[in-house]
Amino acid sequence: MTKKWWMESVGYQIYPKSFYDTNDDGIGDLNGVYEKLDYLASLGVNLIWICPFYDSPMDDNGYDVRNFFDVAKEFGTMEDVRTLIDKAHELGIKVILDYVLNHTSDEHPWFVESRSSKENPYRDYYIWDDGKMKDGIKVEPTNWGSFFGGSCWKYDKPTDSYFMKIFSNKMPDLNWKNEKVQDEMIFIAKNWLDYGIDGFRIDAVSHLDRAPFEDIENTDEQYPLDWHKFSNLPKVHDYLHKLNDEIFSKYDCLAIGEVGGQASIESGLKYASFDANELSMVFNFDHNWCNNIEDVTHPNKLVTNVVQLKSVFAKWQTAFKDKGWLPLNWLNHDQPRLMSQYGNHKYPLESGKMLATTLHLMRGTPFIYQGEEIGMTNYPFEDVSQFNDISSISAYYRHLEKDPDDPVKALKKASLRSRDNPRTPMQWTKGYLAGFSREIPWMMINYNYKKINVENNLKNKNSLWYHYQELIRLRRKSVYHELITYGDFELINPQDENLFCYKRTLKDESLLVINSFSTHKVAYDLSKYEVLETVLSNYKKQSIKDGILHLKPFESIVYKIKEKL
Repeated sequence: MTKKWWMESVGYQIYPKSFYDTNDDGIGDLNGVYEKLDYLASLGVNLIWICPFYDSPMDDNGYDVRNFFDVAKEFGTMEDVRTLIDKAHELGIKVILDYVLNHTSDEHPWFVESRSSKENPYRDYYIWDDGKMKDGIKVEPTNWGSFFGGSCWKYDKPTDSYFMKIFSNKMPDLNWKNEKVQDEMIFIAKNWLDYGIDGFRIDAVSHLDRAPFEDIENTDEQYPLDWHKFSNLPKVHDYLHKLNDEIFSKYDCLAIGEVGGQASIESGLKYASFDANELSMVFNFDHNWCNNIEDVTHPNKLVTNVVQLKSVFAKWQTAFKDKGWLPLNWLNHDQPRLMSQYGNHKYPLESGKMLATTLHLMRGTPFIYQGEEIGMTNYPFEDVSQFNDISSISAYYRHLEKDPDDPVKALKKASLRSRDNPRTPMQWTKGYLAGFSREIPWMMINYNYKKINVENNLKNKNSLWYHYQELIRLRRKSVYHELITYGDFELINPQDENLFCYKRTLKDESLLVINSFSTHKVAYDLSKYEVLETVLSNYKKQSIKDGILHLKPFESIVYKIKEKL
């Protein structure tokens, strides 16, 4: 294994629209990121991933790019990007940006040209089809569904044909079979790397190939969603090999792919094993749904399936042990807030610290999503009009269609998984508008901002923020740096329904990480270990009697140990 800088990094994801507003228009901006770099440095992170700030009509909050070489007016200017990168580097912080490969905005010049006529040179930059006749009526080429609901095809009148869009109607999919498209995207990446960034988080990377255009059979749905039609298909790896050959291998850059929740271990290794020659690592989201979220309609009734959660993490840890490197993250801008998903409202501090410890001491590169370090929670949506995210709005109406007499249930089900939850403005202070802006923000601020904010966390040395800071210090700057970064991972008691325990070992040193997900006291047998040091704990005192550790609700302890002979 060749050690890379990102293996010894701790990342922090920034959703700029919701991070910090410096020009008082209610929208976070690049200067806001710049002004908070010292805050991030004090936390200890040395890598930031900034979500899209490119010029965009903002149909999907910037993932619908209109110009890859300019900044949306809401976020600032290219000069702001320059000063941000320079200051980050002065502070020892690397900067990676989103690299959106699957689609553009329908306002991108390529698509404007592409839709103008079938003979246009840019026509083949996108996926077009004339459709088919059914009962004398022209219909979509296939019945495939979109991730955002409805058909994955959009009719376009100027050329009387359909373009594919597996996300929103305003995000036409690029045709990666066209080598000109490949070359254009390579040109974009090289320009940004030459500008000084340190790599990319590659959006929707698993969707660059398409299955043959054949209907999905044996379904009652008008537009069924089948990931296999445009996820993790063979040609994707050909495209990534080319990107690696021409970009990633030529720069000392991080290339981290989003492969979604349908990626198997095998496909993950194809993307990001040490000898894959494609990506540095891949995000997967298997761990995000290890509870009964599909069956409940109220967040307080969420119950974590600890056995499943351990199994998911352990299988990725085991598979990549000697073969590749993993990112570690609880959530991103598309998943519910950690404290609402797996935390406990009666024990917010204890469960928050426990969850942080569980993740950060595994093998891999941890990523913190903005606000995670202070325990931000999901927004308490009261009406569908409060949704901003197009996929959340679509989800609400899909739930309502299935159960039209219960709009309250539809709202709650859509709310639990809403992508709006992690996108509410960062809660900096207990003052006006949570210190995010001096004007009404583009999105609602969570009502609990007076209690949950950076200001309160920094005043209390026992806060969640300082626990994150200590976890980062342990990984990056303590005597356990090598062990935590490169040590082996071993899951302990995989069938235990309350405890998530594992051991990290490097040479003759071991750490035992014990995390309770229980609201009750539980016991753990320590008798076969000699405890050499308590490295970290979320309670001031531990209770050990006759070799049995008696854990309090959501207690989390890290011991340096030696096994007894």
